[in-house]
Amino acid sequence: MIFVTVGTGEQQFDRLLCGVESLSTEEPLVIQHGSSSVRPMRGRCVEFMSFTDLLSHMREATVVITHAGVGSMTAALSAGKRPVVVPRRQRFGEAVDDHQVEIARRLAESKLVTLVEDPKNLESALAAPAEEMESLLRRETRLNRDLRSYLASCCVAVEGR
Repeated sequence: MIFVTVGTGEQQFDRLLCGVESLSTEEPLVIQHGSSSVRPMRGRCVEFMSFTDLLSHMREATVVITHAGVGSMTAALSAGKRPVVVPRRQRFGEAVDDHQVEIARRLAESKLVTLVEDPKNLESALAAPAEEMESLLRRETRLNRDLRSYLASCCVAVEGR
């Protein structure tokens, strides 16, 4: 199953969902569409879901496609997935600025996410082989140490509920 999330913000992310709609995969799709108006026909669309359900879907998914929100990306990482990330852009009315582009590029440099700046390129990103997340997170960089610490605290908080 491919899990897609656009986050919980008020702004639509139709551009990402149009890219998802054009995927030729036979895998089932579960799409958390939020405030977006596009509903990909091949997927099971859900407006919003609890954080527990979101994590469950991420753990079960073969691929997680998400916007570049810090919460969504770290949730995917905590579920053991290297997310395919499409940043929201100011020029399309998807965000107030381009902070998601900056964050996603930095994480892509560290190979913690697969960055797709144009949703038309989702198909090729899904076809590319991905490194194992465990080997990426084991690298001893300051970013990885900070992420491991943060993810450990998130997992404890979620599991302790």
